Amino acid sequence: MGKIAVVGSINMDVVNRVEHHPLPGETVSGLETAYIPGGKGANQAVAAARAGAQVLMIGAVGQDPFGGPLVQALETAGVDTGGVLVKAGTSGMAFITVDNSGENNIILSSGANGKLGVADMEAGIGNAAGALGDGDGLGGVLLQNEIPWETTVAAVRRAHALGATVYLNPAPARTVEDEVLALVDVLVVNETEAAAISGIQVTGSGDAGAAAEWLLGRGVGQVIVTLGAAGVVYASKEGECVSVPAFRVEAVDTTAAGDTFIGAYAAARERGSSVRDALRWASAAAALAVTRRGAQSSIPTADEVNRWLERNCKS
Repeated sequence: MGKIAVVGSINMDVVNRVEHHPLPGETVSGLETAYIPGGKGANQAVAAARAGAQVLMIGAVGQDPFGGPLVQALETAGVDTGGVLVKAGTSGMAFITVDNSGENNIILSSGANGKLGVADMEAGIGNAAGALGDGDGLGGVLLQNEIPWETTVAAVRRAHALGATVYLNPAPARTVEDEVLALVDVLVVNETEAAAISGIQVTGSGDAGAAAEWLLGRGVGQVIVTLGAAGVVYASKEGECVSVPAFRVEAVDTTAAGDTFIGAYAAARERGSSVRDALRWASAAAALAVTRRGAQSSIPTADEVNRWLERNCKS
């Protein structure tokens, strides 16, 4: 089984819980505030590690009091932090507001994430390819959009050249150049991200299929469109199409649900699961995550997902 490298953000999430999100100009009272390790890159690394994969994180934290705890949180989850650098200034931060229905709003402050350069990435992926333990080497590289885009693009090219499976989750949403899409093996997007890239508004599985076909036409190998409560749509350039319904749960906090899905899916594929089985397993991991509060604190282990599936599924 190949190993997974994650190139991306590491944040401290400042989570404020409220009864409802404020309107413009409105002040609302917070119910509680918590400091929870997060960042899309770190979340995906933790999700993959808790799903059983061997994972190396490539990213940066600051010299502030948050840097040490952020690295420790990754290590506690079983992530190799040999690719995490310390940069001058503050660590990345996310200011998250969660209402009583579990929906969230997020403001990002990049901090050290914005200083992760191409040379940092090159050194980290080189280490992952050559020294990430024994076995068959680097299997997958997971990428997002919370570090400089030029670093992400360089990582796509480097991972592709090494023959690794390139997973790209362009979140926060942005356009992605055709030359980059052509090097991506697995593109994972939600409705907003699919629309930002393809120009096709996605409101359901039919639109998701159309957006996926557009993306495949730009050279992407496989496209996964996550639709929240409406499930997941998968399509590949070989013509394989799969739809997996969402598991019904009572959401407490949707923070990191998408990251949990991506990390769990990559881990499942690396251990040899079929596309359908990996989609179903990752969907279960994400469903379990939204029943818990926080980012990394909500991500389940493989044993927890398997037990949850045994209790909640008839087949």
